[in-house]
Amino acid sequence: MIYEHRTYRLRNGAVPEYFRLVESEGIAIQRKHLGNLIGYFTTEIGPLNQIIHIWAFEDLADRARRRASLAADPDWLAFLPKIQVLIETAENKILKPAPFSPLT
Repeated sequence: MIYEHRTYRLRNGAVPEYFRLVESEGIAIQRKHLGNLIGYFTTEIGPLNQIIHIWAFEDLADRARRRASLAADPDWLAFLPKIQVLIETAENKILKPAPFSPLT
C-alpha cells in the first residue's frame, strides 16, 4: 500500500470556495476514479491556506492507472478549471508506510 499526499496552497481567502466546489462537484468524480480517500484537510496552524488530501493505492501502477482514468474523465476536465484558479502551488508526495505502521 502507498499513500499519495497532495498539498495545495490556495490564494488567501480561497479555502471556503475550494471546499464548496470540491464538496458539491469534485469529490464524487475523484472518488469514482481514485477510490480510497484517507482524508481531506486544511491547515489551522503553520502555513495557512493549505489543502491536504491523502489517497491510498495498492502500488504505483494502481495509482498511475487511476490517475489516468481521472485525467480522461470529461466531468473532471470540466471541473478542474474551477479549482485551478484558486491554487497557487501544488506539491505531491508518495508515502510508503513503515512495517509497524497501522496503515500498512
